[in-house]
Amino acid sequence: MSERVNVKKKSAPDAGTKVLEAKVDAALPALGPKEMLRWAWTQLTSMRTALFLLLLLAVAAVPGSLFPQRPANPAVVTQYIKDNPDYGRLLDSLQLYDVYSSAWFSAIYLLLFISLIGCVVPRAIAHYKAMHSQPPRTPQRLSRLPEYGTLVIPARAGIPASDAIHGAARLLKKRGYRVEVRDDGGARPSLGAERGFLKEVGNLVFHTSLIGVLVSVAVGGLFGYSGQRILVEGDTFVNTLVGYDQFNPGTNFQSSHLQPYSVQLDKFDITFDRESEGKFGQPIDFSAAVTTKENPDAPARQETLKVNDPITLGGTSIYLTGNGYAPVVTIRDGAGNVAMQGPVVAKLQGDNYYSSVVIKVPDAKPDQLGFAGFFLPTAFVTDEGVSFSGDPELFNPQLTLNSYYGDLGLDEGSPQNVFELDVQDLTPLNARNLEAGGITLAPGSSYTLPDGKGTISFDGVKRYIGVDIHHNPGQLYALIFALLAVAGLILSLYVNRRRVWVRTGTHEDGRTMVEYGLLARGEDHRLAGEAAALRKLLASEWQLSQDEPADASSPTTPAGPSGPEKDQ
Repeated sequence: MSERVNVKKKSAPDAGTKVLEAKVDAALPALGPKEMLRWAWTQLTSMRTALFLLLLLAVAAVPGSLFPQRPANPAVVTQYIKDNPDYGRLLDSLQLYDVYSSAWFSAIYLLLFISLIGCVVPRAIAHYKAMHSQPPRTPQRLSRLPEYGTLVIPARAGIPASDAIHGAARLLKKRGYRVEVRDDGGARPSLGAERGFLKEVGNLVFHTSLIGVLVSVAVGGLFGYSGQRILVEGDTFVNTLVGYDQFNPGTNFQSSHLQPYSVQLDKFDITFDRESEGKFGQPIDFSAAVTTKENPDAPARQETLKVNDPITLGGTSIYLTGNGYAPVVTIRDGAGNVAMQGPVVAKLQGDNYYSSVVIKVPDAKPDQLGFAGFFLPTAFVTDEGVSFSGDPELFNPQLTLNSYYGDLGLDEGSPQNVFELDVQDLTPLNARNLEAGGITLAPGSSYTLPDGKGTISFDGVKRYIGVDIHHNPGQLYALIFALLAVAGLILSLYVNRRRVWVRTGTHEDGRTMVEYGLLARGEDHRLAGEAAALRKLLASEWQLSQDEPADASSPTTPAGPSGPEKDQ
């Protein structure tokens, strides 16, 4: 669209003067789709927009720490929605339980990515051209520069203006300046010098590295995975989906990405403090001896897994995160058949490795069996009959249980927590408030359940460990780009962009007059120090006293027939 503007100009109302009317047409450019796209691209690729998007991304990540996230624990999210029916489903519709894979978080992420690229690429092209261009022309009045000085080479030195300018050029090149000498075919040769291009290079490296960090994090989120597994002594973990107790895949994860390595826990040792007052019995060192294989055909290797010292297999890192005891039990049903045999993981609940124990036996006949109780590594009983663990070591292990029979609910296919037993629909067999009493077992002992439901025996104790398994294909690249970003930031902060100009001229009495000026691009508190260093080098080059000021009455430009020549 265009607009026509009429402007009328009138002269002063003097007699004999006609009124002048001028019509001026101003056509405003039309904003079509192409122009709108250009304007939008300009706004998106500005540094202000990139900073705003970076801040917005940080704010958008906050809900991920306020609400449970479905990739981390779907059961917790389901329970949260059930406990908060009023707004739970509303939050789900806003993708607040899947923040980091939500449409709005991804949109901010992609816009930031595009904005940074749009900022960096044009600046890199412009800087490349600047690095290959000549320094700016020599100003007419160097005295107007922030740092300015003059030197006088006496006639007896016999150094003409052309030799002086080339000597100054050599010195500046040694200091890392890019120099251009301008003889100009006259009596006043000059030079322009520039250095500090690494400042903008550092700035570009910093912003490019931010892009690299974003890409690396995205790659890790798309193709990485993490999981947890509990390993009892003697157990082997194979890196397959069914081998995990809990598994969190990336957005584009494929099961074919898993390398079939294996880890077997041979032995787990804990060192407890037996000397310090107030810390007696506290664990001070954990060490897991494991046997690993990169693939089924690879040779076995003996390795040690410790806290904050993971092992690496198949591009994944395996961390030691927990430990405890696993009582070994054998349970026979009412028909005398072995319904369950092996270690049972005891969940730590209190001091001195006091642990809860849940045993579910769905294969028992004629009724399914369930046990719930606790395990004490070193059992003590108070005068009131309350049992507790007096030490984390296995000095007097004891297994205390209540037993139940009925439908455990496992046949319905609904997931259950292995560390919890829902006794609401079960019939108790043993408990402290029943005639049969509770079950108390020491290693090697057994107990016959009431009503012919079977037997349970306590065969021994093994240790177990909990491991976290992480695979992030972008982790190493994220570290590299983060280090590059820090290096680029240091360069941009500590390298200064400076320009130096030097002009020489020959006085009529044979002296060579030298004037120099320095200018910094941006704020540079060390420019005065650079000027002093440059003056010292020039004075040393021509064997002058650097503390001797220039003769103020002597012109710094060559004299002409009618007097000193002035700057134009």
